[in-house]
Amino acid sequence: MKKLSFLLLALLCTTLSFAQGVLTGSITDAETGSPLEGASVFAQNTTVGTLSKADGSYRLSLGKGGWELVVSYTGYLSEKINVDPTGDLVRNIALKKEDKSLTEVVIQSTNEVADGLAKYGDFFLGHFLGKTANAAQAKLENPGALKFFYYKRTDKLKVFATEPLRITNNALGYQLQYNLDSFVYYYKTDVNSYRGSCLFLPLDGDAAQKATWEAAREATYRGSRLHFLRAYYDSALKQEGFVVNIALKSEPGRFGMLSNPYDTTYYYSDSSGNVELWFPRKASIAYVKAKPEPAYLEQSGLPRDLDAQITYVDLLDGILLRPNGYFTDPGSWVSQGYWSWKNLADQLPYDYEPRE
Repeated sequence: MKKLSFLLLALLCTTLSFAQGVLTGSITDAETGSPLEGASVFAQNTTVGTLSKADGSYRLSLGKGGWELVVSYTGYLSEKINVDPTGDLVRNIALKKEDKSLTEVVIQSTNEVADGLAKYGDFFLGHFLGKTANAAQAKLENPGALKFFYYKRTDKLKVFATEPLRITNNALGYQLQYNLDSFVYYYKTDVNSYRGSCLFLPLDGDAAQKATWEAAREATYRGSRLHFLRAYYDSALKQEGFVVNIALKSEPGRFGMLSNPYDTTYYYSDSSGNVELWFPRKASIAYVKAKPEPAYLEQSGLPRDLDAQITYVDLLDGILLRPNGYFTDPGSWVSQGYWSWKNLADQLPYDYEPRE
């Protein structure tokens, strides 16, 4: 419990708190103080975003939960701020200009693949968007923004983007604006990781189309990581269909059921509504209310008679969790198995709410 409570306190010191309500402020140039019109201000992985006005001002309404605010403007370095709603707040943000000379040096000194899109485009999209039924209905609208770099000595592929990626997800009814910081694939270990920030924009459609999207979103939500984290926060794992096992100390390859996943060894909460999760060893998380898709079993070489969706999770450090499923330091979360098969085309925004 000491580890959990210490990290919880440290994270609280770096998080802005305000009531479930309105965040306002202005975006300016850090050097001149001049207002920046048209700066993008949005809550990471949500449908909540806006552009700053001529005087640099912005206004966002945020609901209950935790959020990461992303502020970006062409030619400037982006800023990210953790926000924990508990009241109205004014937050002014000064952006620093990007040093383009450094970017040019990096590009000139790396191994960019001239025909990278033709050579690696489908491979990248398979790992970035995924290989699911939802991914089959997702389309990258501006593939020309991608830059591919292959490093022979370390046998890895890196992908960057020169502008926000525009992705239309016709399965779930969203257009995604994704600021890709980097994508890396390691051939020797068959491991990939990507990081960036995403704004979800709902697509327009008639009543029938919207009903189809709503059903698809709910089916995608059930058993997802977002569903699991919300259930854990609400102390409702069993009711929601999740079973958590932990690797045995004596036999790391075997797992034993956590009889009490809310023991303070794994779960710590305080009076302000913050919850921290920590698994000291690899955890196995099973969703028992649905079977894995046949495509997942086939692509993963698993038996067709599996009756639960199973994911293995390593937490490199404790994560601070909020009621909407948002958590700090996503780099501490490493998944293998079912959830690692679900990529960007199967993600839902943090402000998504399923039907009761």
